[in-house]
Amino acid sequence: MRKPLTKTQCVILTLFWAALCFVILTSAPRIDGPLVVMILISGALVFIPVIKSLRNDKQ
Repeated sequence: MRKPLTKTQCVILTLFWAALCFVILTSAPRIDGPLVVMILISGALVFIPVIKSLRNDKQ
């Protein structure tokens, strides 16, 4: 089993994801369905491990 993420790693990962979303949304000529789905899926791939590691940290 892998080591859970530290709080610092969680914050940095979240900030990088937010910056990437900002760059994508500001550079996209239009915001359409596939773009929204891509952002939602990437958010799930980022936030599910972050939430799991924060829950394991409390126990």
